Amino acid sequence: MNTVRTIARLDVKGPNLVKGIHLEGLRVLGQPEDFSKFYYQQGADELFYQDVVASLYNRNGLHDLISNVAKFSFVPLTVGGGIRSIEDIKTMLKAGADKVAINTAAINNPGLITEAANTFGSSTIVVTIEAAKQSDGNYLAFTDNGREYTGVEVVSWAQRAEELGAGELVITSIDKEGTGEGYDYDLLEQVTSKVTVPVVAHGGAGQLDDIGKAVKCNVNALAFASVLHYDFLKNNIPSTSSKEGNTEFLKKGMAFGKISPFSIEQIKSYMVSHQIPCRTL
Repeated sequence: MNTVRTIARLDVKGPNLVKGIHLEGLRVLGQPEDFSKFYYQQGADELFYQDVVASLYNRNGLHDLISNVAKFSFVPLTVGGGIRSIEDIKTMLKAGADKVAINTAAINNPGLITEAANTFGSSTIVVTIEAAKQSDGNYLAFTDNGREYTGVEVVSWAQRAEELGAGELVITSIDKEGTGEGYDYDLLEQVTSKVTVPVVAHGGAGQLDDIGKAVKCNVNALAFASVLHYDFLKNNIPSTSSKEGNTEFLKKGMAFGKISPFSIEQIKSYMVSHQIPCRTL
């Protein structure tokens, strides 16, 4: 088994780190730089930034954030949201990103995957797939942070993305995202059984045991958001200079529902104790 990477996923809207459920109802949690530095110091293998409104407004607003984070973080940085062209990719790489993630543009223009892989190398190009299970049991892909229906079947799209040159796939379960109910293991198994490139599981982690269940699906990395953010909030006072969006979550004391917050240190300890290959602290 290859080393399983631990990725801190940070969804950003404007100046704020945000978190939702099913990619909706975004709650403001604080300044993304505060969380980024904390996760880097704790030993995250990678940081993944997603501008969750970029596709909606046809732009990615993470340039300055990535430039700042690259000054103190020496782990790979992945940036997604609103990236539609070779020039967009070039801009993010110059800002300090190591990889770029595309979803909407990849489905609308699959040739961009090949062009980008040929230009920057396939290891630089990540295709994200936002998947929702349908009543017939099939999974369909969505775009624009889960807002837009495409009718594209997920597993066949994952295979095509690999064929076109994607070096990695991030599989987000819209149904599980933010719920703490565990990853969608059926979805993960269907994808990993049909592709050979690394697969990142995202959406649903709520308990440490979810790690072991996801690893059994042959994923190469696990992306965590809510569990890490809420652990940060338990131990740190968030800084936020903006009143944009839903801040009531912070004011009311942060009810976590089914999620049991845990740290990157706890993730690594769990992996070691369960003999899951990982980069130790």
